[in-house]
Amino acid sequence: MEHHADKAPAGDDDIARAAARAWQGLNTLLLERYQLRKAVSEALGMSFSRVRALRRLAPGPISLRELAERMGSDPPYTTVIVDDLVRRGLAERITNPTDRRSKLVHLTDDGQAKADLAISILTTPPDDLLALPREDIEALDRIVAKLLD
Repeated sequence: MEHHADKAPAGDDDIARAAARAWQGLNTLLLERYQLRKAVSEALGMSFSRVRALRRLAPGPISLRELAERMGSDPPYTTVIVDDLVRRGLAERITNPTDRRSKLVHLTDDGQAKADLAISILTTPPDDLLALPREDIEALDRIVAKLLD
């Protein structure tokens, strides 16, 4: 994510301050108040980096290199994570059907179940959000969608 604090037009100090407050508030909510990383790590009994790998593997088998790219980590560290997932019986290396010299990383049924649990924990809105008025939830949804574009 790029940092654009210096891009606000002159005279828009109030808007820049409001944007900074909103951004800091989002960070506080996601990283501190709800501590979802801690909750999902505890529920699955593994570090958040392993949880991230499970989530990236959930859609289907991919190469180790592609997993590293999706996780934003280097291949040697990704190999350590995959080796641990294999030891836990959550993933396996399978032959790539399009290139028999290479391997793909694939979740086992247990791995898929843990990935599904992680996704459920990380995507379930907190009660405080659900308690907001409908128009606030819809506005927040629109705003987040714009930021993700």
